[in-house]
Amino acid sequence: MSGLSKSSVIAKPDGNAIVWCEGAFDAPSGKTAHGLVRRTARYKVLAVIDEHLAGCDAGELLDKKPNGIRVVRYLSAALGGARAAGLAVTHFVIGLAPDGGRLPKNGRGAVLDAIERGLHVDSGLHDFLTEDPEISDTARHAGITLRDVRKPPPRDQLHFFSGKINEVGAVRIAVLGTDSAVGKRTTAWMLVDALEAAGITARLVGTGQTAWLQGVKHGLVLDSLINDFVAGEIEHATWSAWRDGKPAAIVLEGQGSLMNPAYPGGAELLAASRARCVVMQHAPARKEYDGFPGFAMDPLEKQIAAVEAVSRAKVVAVTLSHENMALTDVPAACADITKRTGLPACDVLIEGAGKVVEALRPFLENKV
Repeated sequence: MSGLSKSSVIAKPDGNAIVWCEGAFDAPSGKTAHGLVRRTARYKVLAVIDEHLAGCDAGELLDKKPNGIRVVRYLSAALGGARAAGLAVTHFVIGLAPDGGRLPKNGRGAVLDAIERGLHVDSGLHDFLTEDPEISDTARHAGITLRDVRKPPPRDQLHFFSGKINEVGAVRIAVLGTDSAVGKRTTAWMLVDALEAAGITARLVGTGQTAWLQGVKHGLVLDSLINDFVAGEIEHATWSAWRDGKPAAIVLEGQGSLMNPAYPGGAELLAASRARCVVMQHAPARKEYDGFPGFAMDPLEKQIAAVEAVSRAKVVAVTLSHENMALTDVPAACADITKRTGLPACDVLIEGAGKVVEALRPFLENKV
């Protein structure tokens, strides 16, 4: 698919998809839909369902860049548009990523409707469709496949940390963040793109359900694992990415934030991957942790210091999310971060990840 590093994604798309994101496409909990609209090698996304934004272009809503993916009111409208374009829809994908990963009440009806219309259903939520008696029975009788991306893998397929990470010759770069739902995965993909464009071979290790839905070739769904195997799965995915072509760089998608009270991801990723560099994703306008009013965000400087204190890694750049900011205010915010931290800062959705690549060059050239 256009915009994807070919070396980091699966070879073939699964089909044509409608993404269900009712009531959330303009909110952080719609981040799975956002990721699929921006890029996916697994499907060709034809439309997004969100009634109150119907009629808009999904790309225009996200990034002020129209991409031809329409937001529609109902599944029937999405199917009608596909038929008019001569396209057969094969998949219905849940595009929500709400706190706790639960399927909203109206989601069951939407899934049953999709099954009855002959669509396979993929979900990255913690409420497993395959364990819902009505949904699973309806799908079985209709010959429909349900995929629960967050379902824990069989334990006999999991890896325990072994130390084989020391075989990996690539520079490991973790894209962490100061909060959850702050844009880490998007920045990680764009950094892989920028490294490849600069002639530096790179692979992405995805760590969440959205990266899987986007078709990442190497990865894990971190929050589907029991704790004993988290480090081993991170190690194995990183080692597998290294074996796949011996890239110069491996970029790891971060999860949560080291200091987020509900999603304190990051420490195991840093330790197990033996990351050398960290890119810190930050939303300057965000004052409280995502979804938790009253829990004030820890300062950027404190979060950078925490990462460097608990790992062997060096934070080399800060990348911005411009949520709740005017685009004209982004340059001043970047300049302020650079003044406060001494690190280059940029918004990759506006100017690309070139500054981050330059900050990484000393590490990639073994000068640091």
